[in-house]
This record gives sequence, C-alpha cells and structure tokens, in this order.
Amino acid sequence: MKRLLVFLALISFISCNQKKKDVEDTVTEELEEVAVHKEEHETPKPIEPGTKAPEFNLPGVDGKNYSLSDFDEHETLVILFTCNHCPTAQAYEDKFIKIVDDYKDKGIGFVAISPNADDAVSLSELGYSDMGDSLEEMTLRAQQKKYNFPYLYDGKTQDAALAYGPLATPHVFVFDKSRTLIYSGRIDDTENPYIAPKTTDLINTLDAIIGGNEVPVAKTKTFGCSIKWSWKDEWAKQQLAEWAKEPVALNDANLDEIGGLFKNGSGKLRLINVWATWCGPCIMEMPDLISINRMYRDRDFELITISADKIGRKEKALEILTKKEASATNYIYSGEDIYDLIEVVDPEWQGSLPYTALVASDGDVLYKVEGTFDPPALKLAIVEHLGRFYADNE
Repeated sequence: MKRLLVFLALISFISCNQKKKDVEDTVTEELEEVAVHKEEHETPKPIEPGTKAPEFNLPGVDGKNYSLSDFDEHETLVILFTCNHCPTAQAYEDKFIKIVDDYKDKGIGFVAISPNADDAVSLSELGYSDMGDSLEEMTLRAQQKKYNFPYLYDGKTQDAALAYGPLATPHVFVFDKSRTLIYSGRIDDTENPYIAPKTTDLINTLDAIIGGNEVPVAKTKTFGCSIKWSWKDEWAKQQLAEWAKEPVALNDANLDEIGGLFKNGSGKLRLINVWATWCGPCIMEMPDLISINRMYRDRDFELITISADKIGRKEKALEILTKKEASATNYIYSGEDIYDLIEVVDPEWQGSLPYTALVASDGDVLYKVEGTFDPPALKLAIVEHLGRFYADNE
C-alpha cells in the first residue's frame, strides 16, 4: 500500500509538471505569435490604380458581416476608410452622407471601413470626439449621424487596411464594375467643412463614371489622421506611463474661492466634480473623470475636483486622488458648514454626492447632474462645445 501511494504521488507530480510545462509552452507560443505579428507588418502603401479590389469579410454596425461580393449589384463601388475619432474624418461625415444620397440610385455602392486598432489609440487622440473607434462606439456614431451606408470594423485584425493600404482617415477608393481601382485619394481639397472646396475629386470621379467619361484624376494625396496600427501602440502605452507619474496635489479652498470656480472666466471649458472619500459612487466614477480629462486637457478644457470632506480628512482625500492618478486641479473645502458649500455651488443642488457641472468660460452651465454622471452624455456636451473639427480652433 505504501509503495502504491508513493507511485501515485510520483505520477501526480509528473502530471502537474507536464501541465505546467504545457501551459508555459502555450503562453510562450502565443507571445511569439504576437511578436511575429507585430514584426511582420511594415506600414503598407496604397494599392495603385489598375489593381483589383482585395477581398474582405468584416462585421458591420448593423450586426451583419460584409464581403466584397455583397456589393456586386453596383456598377461602381466606393470604399471609404474613416473612423470615429479623427477630426478630419468627422469634418467629411456630412459631405459623404450627402454624396451617398445623391449617387446611391445611380448604380454606385458605398461602404465605410474603420481600420484603427482600439488599443493603439491614445486618450489624448480623442480630444475632438466623444467616442473611440471600437465596434460598439462605431454603432453609436452610425446611429447618431444616421449613416446611409454600411460601416465596417477592421480594428481586430486590420486585414482590410493592410490589403488596401489607406494612408489616413479619410481615404477613398473607387472601383469600376470589374472591381478595378480607378481612383484613390481625397474626397475634396479642403478639410474645413465651413468653406466650399475648389476641387471635388470624388464627385468629379463619380460624374465621369456616370457620363461614360475617363476619370479626370486617378490618384491624389490625402490629408487626415494616421492609421492606428496594432503594432504601433507604443505612444498610447507611453502616455499612460507618463500620466501615472504626474504629481497630484490637493489645496484648500474657501467659499469665495469655490464660488469663483463656478463663475469661471478662465477662457476654458471647466468640468467641476464635487466628491467625498466616504462616497462610493464618487470613487467609482472617478476613473471616468480622469479619462475625460486626458481626452480634452490639450484643448481649452480643465477638470477641477472639490472634496466635500472635513478638512481633517485631507490626507485621506489626497491618498485617493493619488491612487486614481487625478493630476488635475484638486481642492478640499476648508469651511465648516457643508450647507454653505451647497448654496455656493448650486442653490438648486439638494446636497447628494457626487455633483458634476460643466461650466463655460462665461459661467453658463452646459451640463449638470446630482448623482453619478453619464459618461457618453457628458463627453457629447464637452465636444459639442469645444468643436469636432480643427477648423473650430480658428
């Protein structure tokens, strides 16, 4: 019996070690595959006019998968590489929607593809949008703008982007009936949606096709945001590391100072959040506040937090802010009467935490909520005020 127990223990030991080795081997293989995937791909060049359209099979925002053959009924196919977050891409949204409306009944099919890898997009690159480039957010954007064309997600594998080689978002490719490329480049010659273009390249191409004429120009340069390739995610990672190192401070503020924060006058859009260390919902929503600050801080925007804790809790409040990497402007109320604070912040505020307000430079309150805020609604309010296009800075 003793020998049997020893034998069983030995078998168990060998089995466990073999399983451990199998797991280690599997992890090693997966890491090697990722490394190979990142090393194999150089930034692709756009396919040239005369090239046949590469195949694709991609999920759309409507829950369907689309391949090249799904557009066989159309004499001409327009493929637009675009995305949610890019200000240039957003500047062309309404133009493209109108082009689809004007030409969809003339034998021309349209499809848009988002090529960006989600994890290669830094929060700081989302400063002109309320959404990133995930399939879920693409779905929301398509609904918000009432897209009249399929919108496909290529961010998981980027196979389509690798095959077509778009240089930027937006980049348009036009194919004839045989699915041979006849035009590659820009939609028109201005990314400013507030001025009329001098040259409407895509429209000129489509008019030539409909009229049975030769395309006037087969290839143009494109202006827009670079494609966010999965193997070029160092910038996004580097920014996270840099933000984590930023110092976090907490300063005292009296009633007059807090009242001045809400009057604003800073020239910036100001997001103010009142919280406390003992408030669970306050702590839970803080990561969203930090992300929002990182999205818009490079524009005329600032985040200010105000701790409603007693001044004796200052050290604890700073500890939480530091843990959450809240390197914004942080204050703690230095007074004794919490009801004085409530009246100064907002006479309509009933006193429950958290409390959040979005205040324009002139003191106009654009958004406020007592209780936890809705991140999509808040980001929408921010970007609608700051503007979605580079032209909004002029």
